[in-house]
Amino acid sequence: MKKRLESLLQAAIDALRNQGEFPNEIFPTIMVERARDAQHGDFASNVAMVAAKAARCNPRQLAEKIIAALPQDSILTKTEVAGPGFINFFLDPNAQYQVVERIHREGAQFGRSVSGEGRKVQVEFVSANPTGPLHVGHGRGAAYGSVVANLLKAVGFKVHREYYVNDAGRQMDILAASVWLRYLEECGEVLAFPCNGYRGEYVREIAGNLLNQVGERFRHPAATVLEGLPADEHEGGDKEIYIDAVVDRAKSLLGEESYRHVFDAGLNNILDDIQQDLGEFGVEYDEWYSERSLTESGAVERALERLREGGHLYEKDGAIWFASGKLGDEKDRVVVRENGQTTYFASDIAYHLDKLERGFDRVIDIWGADHHGYIPRVKAALQALGSDPDKLDVLLVQFAVLYRGEEKVQMSTRSGEFVTLRQLRNEVGKDAARFFYVMRKSDQHMDFDLKLATSRTNDNPVYYVQYAHARICSVFRQLDEKGLARDLVSGMANLCRLTEPHELALVNTLGRYPEVVESAALQHAPHHLVNYLRDLAAELHTYYNAHQFLVSDAALRDARLNLIAAVRQVLVNGLRLLDVSAPEAM
Repeated sequence: MKKRLESLLQAAIDALRNQGEFPNEIFPTIMVERARDAQHGDFASNVAMVAAKAARCNPRQLAEKIIAALPQDSILTKTEVAGPGFINFFLDPNAQYQVVERIHREGAQFGRSVSGEGRKVQVEFVSANPTGPLHVGHGRGAAYGSVVANLLKAVGFKVHREYYVNDAGRQMDILAASVWLRYLEECGEVLAFPCNGYRGEYVREIAGNLLNQVGERFRHPAATVLEGLPADEHEGGDKEIYIDAVVDRAKSLLGEESYRHVFDAGLNNILDDIQQDLGEFGVEYDEWYSERSLTESGAVERALERLREGGHLYEKDGAIWFASGKLGDEKDRVVVRENGQTTYFASDIAYHLDKLERGFDRVIDIWGADHHGYIPRVKAALQALGSDPDKLDVLLVQFAVLYRGEEKVQMSTRSGEFVTLRQLRNEVGKDAARFFYVMRKSDQHMDFDLKLATSRTNDNPVYYVQYAHARICSVFRQLDEKGLARDLVSGMANLCRLTEPHELALVNTLGRYPEVVESAALQHAPHHLVNYLRDLAAELHTYYNAHQFLVSDAALRDARLNLIAAVRQVLVNGLRLLDVSAPEAM
């Protein structure tokens, strides 16, 4: 209905332009919103107020001209000018029932649109370092990114889902060294494990598998491994210097080929686990993009050379710096360390340049909220490279905090003390986990209530919505059990008999669904859809408790069945965008 009114307004403005009432260069944005007060009609537009100055016309007078130029349409019973120049639309009550017919006609396509016009959008999300299993903090980014991508696709964007695999750099070297040290322990060597190595049980499992594969080929005596290393934290030393020395020792003793074997053993095992975990969580990707490939292909060096040619790099203290402070960042950033190794940021520059060079109209990065300070430096790099930094949108996600009773669960990938996403999913189920993760605005703090998520009560929001769908299915089962049949055509012809306040409320809410999907997509706000589904479920439950559906009056029965069937379809469509199931019985 909103789109239809916008089309009518556009036709009126075009007519006024053809009559010389509107300068040709004026293209006012057509905005139609639902009226907050029924006394002011069903919908309202401020287009006359927006265009009045450019049209050199009083807003109220311009609104009168627009109304006079509106094409005739049966859905309108009245239009009026209100306040400083709002145009209020009053709809024929019978016209609102058309949404029920439309839902039955379009089915799973209802709510989808072509607003995105096929524009290419890349959504990169999760991209957690493959140094350990995904934990419940990563889960929120996974659910959020997945639903944002689903919504964008639903409104006509061509969406490319991508995971950036950080398969290079210091953290991966620390993982490889951790695997090797645990491997040595499996071989019988006795040595102290670094306090900031990766200590999770999964590292022991990887080391055990490595021993089964290669035997003791990578074994070196503990004394040789530890000889000459700087003091670790327990001996009053610097833990970061110590772990870097352990990595260097692993590389020198193993040699390039054997070290790569250990490195890949850790990487591939954890990456396979992440891919399986996300797949079972309903998250799929079009591409898993390797950070290591950027270095091996020369993309990092090419990006740095372009920055150098543009005068954006300089040398200081033996390192190469990017002058990002002149382009909006809080300070300059190192891109090549004193030892000649490029930084993670250098790879990120090359990666974002590659994104835009692949022809995406927009690129969306979904990051943890702790990466907020990283945004200006990436945008500065794109600007320095001659790319449009406005094509990059960074959406921030607060990590969810898990509670068991009153006790907060601490999470640390290195220490191994964390609850994995898989454990959460096994405890509360995929549906509850995904639904809960997107219930709130992504950058708001979230406490994950395990007890609520597993409850089978109306206080549990996902249960409440799914139960609305199951209740409708139960009505149709009862219809069959009573030997009755629904006459779809008769039901459509008698929709005008749905005059109860609960019925009118449902019809109105059904009509809002396409608007909600579009706003949720364009604003990257899945919680708008969640709130809508909760509202629709609440109205269905109220209607279910107040009225009988299988009444003796066949015409009224068919109309009510058509209405709740439309509600069922919209619940399915909305839950599908969240990748949450719609059970037929609960």
